[in-house]
Amino acid sequence: MQVIGNAGDGKDAKEMELEKVLHMKKGFDHTSYARNSLFQRIVTTLAGSIIEERIREVYVTLRPKCLMMADMGCSSGPNALQVVSRIIDVIDDASRTINRQCPQFGVFLNDLPGNDFNTLFNLLPSFNQGLQEAEGSSFRPCFVSGIPKSFYGRVFPDNFLHFVHSSYSIHFLSQVPRGLVSENGEALNKGNIYIAETSPQEIHKAYYAQFKKDFTLFLKLRSREMVSQGGMVLVLQGSFNSDNPDSIHSLLGSTLQDMVLKGVIEQEKLDKFNMPFYAPTIEEVRKLVEAEGSFALNKLEAFTTDWSIDTSQNLETRAKFVAKTLRAVTEPLLETTFTHGIMDDLYLLFEIRVKERIARKKGEYFNIVLSVTKKE
Repeated sequence: MQVIGNAGDGKDAKEMELEKVLHMKKGFDHTSYARNSLFQRIVTTLAGSIIEERIREVYVTLRPKCLMMADMGCSSGPNALQVVSRIIDVIDDASRTINRQCPQFGVFLNDLPGNDFNTLFNLLPSFNQGLQEAEGSSFRPCFVSGIPKSFYGRVFPDNFLHFVHSSYSIHFLSQVPRGLVSENGEALNKGNIYIAETSPQEIHKAYYAQFKKDFTLFLKLRSREMVSQGGMVLVLQGSFNSDNPDSIHSLLGSTLQDMVLKGVIEQEKLDKFNMPFYAPTIEEVRKLVEAEGSFALNKLEAFTTDWSIDTSQNLETRAKFVAKTLRAVTEPLLETTFTHGIMDDLYLLFEIRVKERIARKKGEYFNIVLSVTKKE
């Protein structure tokens, strides 16, 4: 059953179906997100100094006895707990600096209901043991909970959170944009799954309109849930130019088109499939934060990372890494339209296309880091 399509305003059936299938590859096998999320971990690490700076300032300013923090779009691998562990280390160090007892911690791991929370929760015993060993006598209780709910709706009570973190999640939309199909039902983005060189201008406008709506709502909701002077750091995939067709999703779309030519999948199915994803420019993010008005902008920075992270590896190793990383993110979505049986062949062909691409031209992700404070 195809569930990725155009959704109307509010949570209609298609948007709720998207919430069920928008998750990373579950489990812990060789294609799972848990075992193929090194790239996301590296990106979060590169943004680490901004995360650490913001949480330190929040703690020193507010000095809560129990610090409430949320990781929104936590996914199912070990990355979320590594971020939490680093935040606790920073707070422990800050507590000693100001001669204050380290606070207790309330940690809320949030993602959509379809997220593989079981894999995440299985990591908690070793996480807690690691904290106790690292902090020793200064260790304070850390209460970890899972919150299966869309962050495009209310998740927490008013004035509840001191700190919010989200990495590589906000670029996913609440629904596929409206306006990708004509009034007579004809697909306007034929042969593509995202903004591509052959996409008409209306496609970019539709994607940006949906991102604007979703991101503004996200900021508005978090401002209600956070205490005054609370902090938030968002890390998301962006782009130099948001209508730039040179993206890894375009390459995946052209790989699917190759499979159409081979007779493996139907052209109509490809034409109707569009990713619920948007990579904004840094200026688009800035303007939307300023227009929403709930947060003071502390830092807004960008950096690039190679698709394969390690360019010293040979082409085969790099291409395999890129293909496995993207498969862990996109396969559950693709399976809503294309059969599971083609996935091995699809990503093998995609790996070949990646190898050809990086042999002639560098492939890079553009990453945006946003640090804000809730206004009084």
